[in-house]
Amino acid sequence: MKKNGFDDGNITLLAKGVELKGEIRVDGTVRIDGRLEGDIHTKGQVIVGEDGVVKGTIAAGVLISSGRIKAAVTASERVQLLKTGILMGEVHTPVFAMEEGAKFQGTSDMGLTAWPEETPRLPSTVREPAISQNQPVALIGKESDLKGA
Repeated sequence: MKKNGFDDGNITLLAKGVELKGEIRVDGTVRIDGRLEGDIHTKGQVIVGEDGVVKGTIAAGVLISSGRIKAAVTASERVQLLKTGILMGEVHTPVFAMEEGAKFQGTSDMGLTAWPEETPRLPSTVREPAISQNQPVALIGKESDLKGA
């Protein structure tokens, strides 16, 4: 059963006041309210609370943070920084959302591999005349060409 966005069956918690150096590998949700120096690997969510600090790497489905992160982050679904969140590092994710007040320094890659094509423009040899309402217009051509228009 889910309550408050957590899967009650599989939560790993690093509580406030706890410091860990190492690696966390799980399938479910990881909540960090303490300090982690190392790596987190999960297909689920990583939630960093306001007092949480992570230095290392994070690989997850979703990262939601209101704490401090200095890491290389890869999230297969999204990264969300809440208003007190600070993230320094490299971010790879298809969706990157930040609330007003959140801070980010680093690089982000949202999977764009090519520049989207623009709408076709007129060739450079063909120019549309700039006409304003207060300028006289001079038409060039034979009068017979204009009668059919």
